[in-house]
Amino acid sequence: MTIICGVDVCAAWLDAWVAGEFCRVENSLAGVEGLADFCRRHGVSLVVMEATGGYERLAVGRLWAEGLACAVINPRAVRQFAEAMGRLEKTDRIDAAVIAWYAQVKRIVAQAPASDIQRKLAVAVTRLRQLTALRTMQSNQRRLVDDPEVRGSIDEMLALIARQSRAFEATIIALIGSDPVWARLDAAFRSIKGVADRTVARVLAEMPEIGSLSNKAAAKLTGLAPLAHDSGKRAGKRHVRGGRSPLRSILFVVAEVVRRHEPDFAAFHKRLTLAGKPKKVIRIALAHKLLVRLNAKARDVRSQIVCPA
Repeated sequence: MTIICGVDVCAAWLDAWVAGEFCRVENSLAGVEGLADFCRRHGVSLVVMEATGGYERLAVGRLWAEGLACAVINPRAVRQFAEAMGRLEKTDRIDAAVIAWYAQVKRIVAQAPASDIQRKLAVAVTRLRQLTALRTMQSNQRRLVDDPEVRGSIDEMLALIARQSRAFEATIIALIGSDPVWARLDAAFRSIKGVADRTVARVLAEMPEIGSLSNKAAAKLTGLAPLAHDSGKRAGKRHVRGGRSPLRSILFVVAEVVRRHEPDFAAFHKRLTLAGKPKKVIRIALAHKLLVRLNAKARDVRSQIVCPA
């Protein structure tokens, strides 16, 4: 039997619940050590906590180092589960117990933490994306400004953003080149005309599972799988939702570029257009096709590494 410890996480505290017992420790190195002792005393085999924007990282990393398997789950799913089960009250103690209950019902399995290089790539890609958004915002503001002093300030900011962007681009290139699997995935992805370095970095950082999932699972993970919405005799429209929106956004953009260079993508786009499909449906279909192509190439690369010819 799997004994699960549910942990409610905040910036200051870690509130744990297992087998009817509650424990509160500080969200610090010493506090996590206390949590590990609490789990060992109860024979815990899995520690489950919600994603909290980073407050859970210390606990997850340290618990894994202590030999305690962990999993991080979606807090919205836990809240919806609690409400569906009639648990409308919300306290730290209740939340910890609900997390353990949810994990038991959903049969949550351990999720090993990202490697150091994976974490570094994800951080660098996120920062580069933020700098790109900041550059766009500053450029738009500059067009509306006539005052020389303000324009000079914006120009200085744009120059700083450009320097930092180049630095992070170099870091990303070095990280991808330093990993043999990533280097081969990079070459495979770039064989699709229109897929460039930033797209490769985003895919590797935001979907490290690519190539190890079925096409259906990959599409659902990115929010590109049409979801059924039927009831009785009514067949509702299939909509896409959920998933990893940052990755989905870049796939929308890149799929349009690929469509201009890859004949089969162009033919696919033309066929859907002539069939009278709405532009949004075509956009989603192209992004889905690109994801399937990337997933297939990644699967080939990973199979060659595991089972070399």
